[in-house]
Amino acid sequence: MHTQNNQQKVILITGAAKRIGASLAKDLHSNNYKIIIHYNQSESSARSLMESLNNRRADTATMIQADLRNLDQTLSLAEQAIAYWGRLDGLINNASTYYSTPIGECTPEQWQDLFSSNLKAPFFLAQACVEALKKTRGHIINIADIHGQRPLAKHSMYCMAKAGNIMMTKTLAKELAPEIKVNGIAPGAILWPENDGENSVDNTEILNQIPLKELGNTQSITSSIRFLLMESSYITGQIINVDGGRSLSQ
Repeated sequence: MHTQNNQQKVILITGAAKRIGASLAKDLHSNNYKIIIHYNQSESSARSLMESLNNRRADTATMIQADLRNLDQTLSLAEQAIAYWGRLDGLINNASTYYSTPIGECTPEQWQDLFSSNLKAPFFLAQACVEALKKTRGHIINIADIHGQRPLAKHSMYCMAKAGNIMMTKTLAKELAPEIKVNGIAPGAILWPENDGENSVDNTEILNQIPLKELGNTQSITSSIRFLLMESSYITGQIINVDGGRSLSQ
């Protein structure tokens, strides 16, 4: 256990080494949170982020490795996160696996992979963190997807897992109130997938489906999560679509 400062809240962010997760870590750290950076394979990125945050405020960021496909590692992540500063004020289930699974080509391994990162791990992490979060009247925020509400062809497994994530958010909100607030963010097109340069035609089609006619950015997500954590005292069980209106077009 490290030095405790009861004025500083502690938040665990899964998949925090890169992209949206890293942006969340930086944003919440700038708002006086202590950050627990979860990563699986991106150790270098996680370490760089941790060092950057600790250079701004000493002993305010740490990193924990876990493969969320492995339940023992998932539960160990929760245990280590709670023990590190002796408290936990928020869990953001951000880590996600995403790829196409055309029907007729799906495998049990893909099912295990997609459901583990998008549904199983978030649920068991939440369960493992419940008692700590009750003590701080904390938050669970799940990063869902608009395609957990509206289908995407050739991505049936991903859509099913995210649909389960959304229902998990709502049922846990009902079960854990009033001590813990549970909400979800359903992003639309925020960042193109890495190595996506060959899909410019598909990307143009996606932009045409967005009423605001522009791609979102990580600030779109971080500001929504900051609102749920810091400004909303009367919201639980809700899924906030951050998609430029795209869900209206489908």
